[in-house]
Amino acid sequence: MTLEEALTLLRDKRPDASAQGEAQARLDGIAKPLHSLGLLEDMVVKIAGITGSAELDLSKKCVVVFCADNGVVAEGVTQTGSEITALVAENLSKGITTVNRMAACAGAKVLPVDIGVAREVKGPLCRKIAFGTKNLAVEPAMTRQQTTAALEVGIQLAGELKQEGFSILATGEMGIGNTTTSSAVLAALLQIPARQVTGRGAGLSTQGLERKIQVIEQALALHRPDPGDPLDVLSKVGGLDIAGMAGLFLGGGVYGIPVVIDGLISGVAALIAQRLAPGIEAYMLPSHQSAEPAGELVLSALGLTAPLRCGMCLGEGTGAVALFPLLDMVEAVYRETSTFAEISMEPYRPLV
Repeated sequence: MTLEEALTLLRDKRPDASAQGEAQARLDGIAKPLHSLGLLEDMVVKIAGITGSAELDLSKKCVVVFCADNGVVAEGVTQTGSEITALVAENLSKGITTVNRMAACAGAKVLPVDIGVAREVKGPLCRKIAFGTKNLAVEPAMTRQQTTAALEVGIQLAGELKQEGFSILATGEMGIGNTTTSSAVLAALLQIPARQVTGRGAGLSTQGLERKIQVIEQALALHRPDPGDPLDVLSKVGGLDIAGMAGLFLGGGVYGIPVVIDGLISGVAALIAQRLAPGIEAYMLPSHQSAEPAGELVLSALGLTAPLRCGMCLGEGTGAVALFPLLDMVEAVYRETSTFAEISMEPYRPLV
């Protein structure tokens, strides 16, 4: 499916209100105080609307980790070099990274995808658009055609995974320099100063942070990305990993499969998707509020509230995977807990 076809389909698509109503009624009939599981109950209703069924089944989970390099690393905005992207991408395939261990505990598959690593790597699914992006400090990171192609990779993966029987997806990323690209995209989309959305990433000194802010400011002044054109913003100062994740969010809406947002970088991808297809946030589940300075800001821009505040900023999809056990718990409550009628108890009533 092309990006244009996806956006056309999403223009008139909405979650299933009937399934949402049925799920809400079932939750309200469970023998417990009304809405006492808070945001987790809201997620059950949301998932029912996304899938079009009140019969929840989140048993087959997958976190899709988009791996890509960023040319802006040449500007000294990171503590480590680009070679780490390829190393971690291969380790994701070997099952030895942090998200692999967390996903194993949560019963989820990890699918690493090489969408733009700067060299050939063994193990990840190869959907490479380019060998990394250009240096956004001196030229546009990508062409508009590359950006569109990367978005379409995400859309197509959502469809493939749905066909394989996965019932919920999570977004992850691996790419040295991608807190720089995500901060640049967010500053451009929200038209706010780079300093307000830029953090230390994987670990920068105060001097390094100042350099990072300066580079982002320089790129925004040079390229003048149009906040009204998400593809323009993404192609000029974004990254292939962000584009892939944005496509996965769009694919979630197209194929009726919930997609979990990870942290800041994933959140920026979600915001790109929302700007391309207003209302697509109805198919997204927030997981945690990133420890990055703009973590709360990006969720607010999406109109979403994350249930977890763990102070995490690791990436790889770790925060998104951390939501899975909570969803398993609320699914068990939803499917297996006695109702008021079954235990002959007077149900709770909404208070005015």
